[in-house]
Amino acid sequence: MEPTIEQMIEVAVNVVVRVALNVIANVAVGLHVAEEVSEVVIIVVPEVIVLEVFVGPEIVVMLEVVTILVLDVAGTEEVLVVGDNGEDDSSGCEALLERPGVGDFARGYDTRVNGMASHFVWTNRSKESFALDLKNPRDLKVLKKILLQADIMVQNLAPGAAERLGLSHEELQKTNSGIIVCDISGYGSHGPYRDKKAYDLLVQSEAGMLSVTGSEAEPSKTGISIADIAAGMYAYSNILAALLERGKTGKGRRIDISMLESMAEWMSFPMYYAFDGQPGPSRAGASHATIYPYGPFETGTDGASVMMGVQNEREWAILCRDVLGDASLATDERFVNNTLRSRNREELKKIICARFSELSADEVIEKLDKAGIANASMNDMQGVWKHPQLRARKRWIDVETPSGLVTGLLPPGVDDISQVNIAEVPAVGQHNEAIFAEFGLSEEE
Repeated sequence: MEPTIEQMIEVAVNVVVRVALNVIANVAVGLHVAEEVSEVVIIVVPEVIVLEVFVGPEIVVMLEVVTILVLDVAGTEEVLVVGDNGEDDSSGCEALLERPGVGDFARGYDTRVNGMASHFVWTNRSKESFALDLKNPRDLKVLKKILLQADIMVQNLAPGAAERLGLSHEELQKTNSGIIVCDISGYGSHGPYRDKKAYDLLVQSEAGMLSVTGSEAEPSKTGISIADIAAGMYAYSNILAALLERGKTGKGRRIDISMLESMAEWMSFPMYYAFDGQPGPSRAGASHATIYPYGPFETGTDGASVMMGVQNEREWAILCRDVLGDASLATDERFVNNTLRSRNREELKKIICARFSELSADEVIEKLDKAGIANASMNDMQGVWKHPQLRARKRWIDVETPSGLVTGLLPPGVDDISQVNIAEVPAVGQHNEAIFAEFGLSEEE
């Protein structure tokens, strides 16, 4: 029975934000791959099938989930789908593209989690795997047979690879008018940069992210793959919109997602700050480039720093009076508005840090909280693992892996683990036999 549009909307809404983020955590780590190395992902609703295919000696992933997902294909290294959403053990899973024998390259990035790679453990729980080799005509035929039922296909093959395999939207819609095809690439399907290789850091650079990130002396990338995540979020939201549109028209459509365009949209504030040829925001390290005081400030007795943010003149006056103990600072001609405070930030920072030097970080935070001034601890990763708010809200769960239980986080928006299907991090090729049986396919086929 075909689902109603209301049912599809309900499924879509219940896909938690973590799906969109983790799905594309590496969506374009290697978007531009060699012609002979191609990947394909399919998501089928209502039975909901997600299939990933990698050409060559690579393993391909197919799985059954009850959710609407976007997945990523990471060049020659890895492919994953995050699917924590679901109601039972047969629904809601991730797919990882693995290499025969050795598995995904990401398994060997490090050994930080009970001998397993940290990146792999993060992205690869809730998984089942299945292999196809698209150089084999038989396997390509199987894939196209499954595509007859597919609702959504997401791919980031090398430019033109999908067309050569007969997997473009133009070709697929001839036998499946409702299919939605989302093509993800570094720079889009046409234009002078169409064939240019695209990795996350390279796109950050092209989109101007590095020009506003880092210190005055040196630009810096972000600590996570933000261009990949941006592309994934726009792929995700466009797919949901396409599903709603299809509910009205019965027709699928093609979605063309560019990492550059996604990142450029997220860069709109600094672009508008540089409107009409004006200079852009200066790199200011961990401080805000245009609002001050807004950034880290050293404390004294324990050597730690506290992040503090003042957003308006009322808060500035309160900070001066109740935290810094000098109400006259609020009317000091050097600091009477944000523009002047930002311009004279070095002088102001010395004043603030001199006061904070008499206190520990905890004491500074206590005074800021009492005064109603926004602040945060400068946590490292151990600080996040031990964060009292995450503990109080019971966000930590146990996740099974081939090396035993490890701690993981509930997806954002989920209140209880019973609301989702959190499955194990798999061993290489663990589910091949079961998935063949699930779709009525034999090894011979």
